[in-house]
Parts: sequence; C-alpha cells; structure tokens
Amino acid sequence: RAPKLPAAMAQQALVVLLPMFVLLMAGPLDDQEAKGLKYFKYEVFGKVQRVFMRKCTKEAADKLGVTGWVMNTENKTVKGEACGTEEEVESFRKWLETEGAPKAKIDKAIFSDEKCVQSNPFKKFEIRKVKLPNGSYWA
Repeated sequence: RAPKLPAAMAQQALVVLLPMFVLLMAGPLDDQEAKGLKYFKYEVFGKVQRVFMRKCTKEAADKLGVTGWVMNTENKTVKGEACGTEEEVESFRKWLETEGAPKAKIDKAIFSDEKCVQSNPFKKFEIRKVKLPNGSYWA
C-alpha cells in the first residue's frame, strides 16, 4: 500500500506533473511547428513592370529575412516564391500587397500554395529571368 501524501503536497505534485504529462501525451513537436517556416507562391498585378519592382522586392525580402525568388511574367505581372518565419512572411506579404516599388501601382496580389515547411528550400532571395526557347533571356 502506497503512503498517503498530505493534500497540499499532492496538489503541488499535480500542478508540476500534469503539464509534463500533457506534453508527453501530445508527443514531440514536428519539425514544421518547431522551425515555424512558412512558404508561399505569389503573383502581383498592376503596374509592376518597368518600375523596379523586382529590385525593390529583393531589397524588401533581404531586409525582412525572406528567401525565394521574383521574376517578370509575359502577362505583365511579377511572380515568385517566398519562405521565412511566420512574422517575416506576413510582413513580406503585406509589402507585396500594399507597398511594392515606389513607382508601382499594385492592383492586387494573389497568394497560393501556402504551407508550413520543414526546411527552407532557398538559400537567398534572387531575381530570376525567363529563358526563351531561342536561348535568349527575357527580363
């Protein structure tokens, strides 16, 4: 037979042990939750070409700590992918939607394929160019 604990000691033990038990039962955090990295694709519409949008997007991403890429499209939009912490990504999304390059006029920004990732697929943020079938590049 187990010895009886005074009520105050039993209550203290419960306060200390119960949260530990709950954490153990929940299991370890998966890598996505532990690292907190968010990934998404984006496309920005409006007057976003020939206004230094790609250059300014890279500068904003570098300042915020976001990695990924940006490029012009043949549809006169700017698109790309980005990855960072939740805070970095939210700041970058807000910048894409509301600020952009000083001479840009942003009509809308569409975000897709948003997900948590275990590791960052990018090492830095870069400006990409489109390679045309004839081998030349379209900026």
